[in-house]
Amino acid sequence: MTTIAKNKLTDSFLDIARNASVGILPTLKQTAADILEKEGLPAPKAEEYKFTPISKKLENGISNLQVASKFSLTAEQVKAALIPELEADILVFNNGHFDATLSTFTEENYTISAFQDLDADASSKIGTIAKPEKEPFNALNTVLFEDGLHIHIAKNKVVEKPILLLHFCQANDGQVIAPRVFIQGEANAEATFIERIISVDDDPYFLNSLTEVKVNENAHLYFNKIQNESEAAIEVNNFEADIHRDATLSTVTLSLKGDLIRNNLTLNLRDSGCEGNMYGLYLLNGNTHVDNHTNVDHTMPHAESNELYKGVLADKSRGVFNGKIFVRQDAQKTNAFQQNNNILLSEDAIINTKPQLEIWADDVKCSHGCTTGQLDDEALFYLQARGIGKVEAKNLLLYAFAGEILDHIKIEPLREFCIALVQERLGNL
Repeated sequence: MTTIAKNKLTDSFLDIARNASVGILPTLKQTAADILEKEGLPAPKAEEYKFTPISKKLENGISNLQVASKFSLTAEQVKAALIPELEADILVFNNGHFDATLSTFTEENYTISAFQDLDADASSKIGTIAKPEKEPFNALNTVLFEDGLHIHIAKNKVVEKPILLLHFCQANDGQVIAPRVFIQGEANAEATFIERIISVDDDPYFLNSLTEVKVNENAHLYFNKIQNESEAAIEVNNFEADIHRDATLSTVTLSLKGDLIRNNLTLNLRDSGCEGNMYGLYLLNGNTHVDNHTNVDHTMPHAESNELYKGVLADKSRGVFNGKIFVRQDAQKTNAFQQNNNILLSEDAIINTKPQLEIWADDVKCSHGCTTGQLDDEALFYLQARGIGKVEAKNLLLYAFAGEILDHIKIEPLREFCIALVQERLGNL
């Protein structure tokens, strides 16, 4: 972990942790607290956060750093958050706490368990993928989370319905929300996950989530995330996966609205023949700030990764893309692709992009790049010359740009839902 300065914000969180009950996984929590106390949260000049002043944002925007309590969530609110025409198992989270009474699932071919109900072997795996020392907000989530959900997909099982995780967020006796999920797909398993975050009202909150995923031999998992929150929401989303022999993990992240969103996404390709894919789309206006930090770590030969992120930025919005690909010495025959493309619709919009490759092997196919520009005036003129209005022509071009990401959403009702969200968003840019 990059050494970063301690600050009052760190001390406040540690005070909350010290005054809380020990709860579950006390050894892991104590380790995380020791790391947080030593390293602190990101200072303004911390290299990994230099374009995203998260600590300053929290100090100015969050007045109550206590962990938010569960609130009165209704079945009607859950129903309103469902995706039309999508048949799915529903897992509901109320300020980070799993709510079984409002959830609807069969557990066919998979099981869900609270962390405190896991046996010693299963609980010992929590925190071994997204380790507290890797990232300060991993450590912070570990210190603060009060509940956790373990999802286990059995060997040789295919979960037919997608699993929809609905995170409802609302400041309530505190403004900090810390969900924790561990997903384990056994050999030859297959499942699709959809995560949607819902702001119950417009009051500010800080969502610091952490998801760990273990994809065992020849398993295939797909993870889709929709970030379309209130304009006061601050989020740090931590997601890290270990991918093993001949297995696949694909992620699609759609970032549409919020105050500040930081996505830390790491795929560790642990064996030969495995594949990791990351696709992202961010459509920003106002003063929205979205930072995508991605890491792909190739450790063994004959593995493949694909990464494509696209952004459209208007008004005074700001985007950050920092993508790192590591190809270790033993990772011969690696095939790795990374690309970040952006369109700026305003002179005041800013994008900071930094695709990176670090290669220690000599027999690989790797490429990376980025582009930043404006709408194609010739294409815009061409459409207008054929009777299409300027606004509609602009939206058509922007949708053509964004559509490549949406094509990676394989479930038809979800893709249609995301298309509608994107079209609505583009109409406001």
